[in-house]
Amino acid sequence: MSKPTTETLSVVVEREIPHAPEKIWRALTQPHLIAEWLMKNDFAPVVDHSFKLTADWGAVDCKVLVVEAHKTLSYTWAAYGLESVVTWTLTAAGAGTHLRMEQSGFRPDQQQAYHGAQAGWQRFFGELEQVVARID
Repeated sequence: MSKPTTETLSVVVEREIPHAPEKIWRALTQPHLIAEWLMKNDFAPVVDHSFKLTADWGAVDCKVLVVEAHKTLSYTWAAYGLESVVTWTLTAAGAGTHLRMEQSGFRPDQQQAYHGAQAGWQRFFGELEQVVARID
């Protein structure tokens, strides 16, 4: 049975990070820290807050959907025709945290954006881990 063409793709990145969820949460929600690992921004962890992520290549329009402190953060991610949702899930795991990021909503005709996101999020995760390791 063939899948309908309306089915969308998701990029999922999961890592075990040896730091508490509270510490990772700060890196995900404090604008000056987000700027260190993702992009410049005017983020606020408030549902319905609209914000922009800006980089030298352009900007991403976002809107906060879910804020559950130290557990879940979700926001829309719209750029260059891509209408997607980024969801972060933090789960305490032993002495650290299982961090999961899913960006959903890539259409089948958005292969370039999909593959770009796969590579980009791996890089962002690496930067995020460095920021988390640095902050007190």
